[in-house]
Amino acid sequence: MEFMEVINYLARWGHYVFGIAWIGLLYYFNFVQGGFAANASDSTKVELFTKLVPTALWYFRWAAMLTFLTGLVLLYFVHSAGTLSGGLLIGGLMATIMFLNVWLVIWPNQKIVIASNESVAGGGEADPGQAAAAAKALLASRTNTFLSLPMLYLMGSTVHGGLSGSAWNQPDVAFWVLLVIVLLIEANALFGKTGPLTTVKGVIGSSVVLTVVVMAVLAWL
Repeated sequence: MEFMEVINYLARWGHYVFGIAWIGLLYYFNFVQGGFAANASDSTKVELFTKLVPTALWYFRWAAMLTFLTGLVLLYFVHSAGTLSGGLLIGGLMATIMFLNVWLVIWPNQKIVIASNESVAGGGEADPGQAAAAAKALLASRTNTFLSLPMLYLMGSTVHGGLSGSAWNQPDVAFWVLLVIVLLIEANALFGKTGPLTTVKGVIGSSVVLTVVVMAVLAWL
């Protein structure tokens, strides 16, 4: 096996491992921890955000970083092989947006929430900006969950399911339609409200619907 083949293999393996860790923690935060915190006492919330959440967020954000970096390596190999497609690019765009949401929205705002709870734990006052920061982090996290199913569909089906899409140098109508949809979703993540993504059932259902829309656009446009 040649050196570049080894790098390709290791990048692909690492992408799977880090991706599982990232999306697994994303689902933990949205499906498990969120529901627990909503019904927990104030003292339990303080303990949660001073002892468990900082550690979980460390693994979360670095899993996202390593998933993104190994994804860039794989993108190089796919492009070199001439198999880069519109579907894979849209999936990569979704993953990139999710990565940026982690580092530029979720983590900065969660640091405010953590610091506020640490202040309370030390006998001080809560940060008055905690609620707003938590809301921003929640919207970005819900958006990442919303994008996760269609992103995984595009990544998996493009590589393993025979979905080729259009090449990057020949973007078709489907590519542009999906690009607009993804950008509108991210605009809402930055400036909008959670809406139907507020509940766990809502975000799961919305993600399934978005996946079906992606499949339909690629099949019929």
